[in-house]
Amino acid sequence: MNKFTSAVKAFIADENGVTAIEYGLIAALVGCVMLVGAKVLGTDLSNAFSAIGGIVQTNVPAAP
Repeated sequence: MNKFTSAVKAFIADENGVTAIEYGLIAALVGCVMLVGAKVLGTDLSNAFSAIGGIVQTNVPAAP
């Protein structure tokens, strides 16, 4: 019974698994932030190029 108790105490004191879980959560959070940033940046770039294209079409004469 003494070995079982010491094994349970060692398992509770071991922080390697906790550290791996923390790194996994941090990686997931960074991935989510990158996805949201890419989505927002992509939409903004699309809108900017559409606006520039509209300006070019109205202000540059067509080639003869």
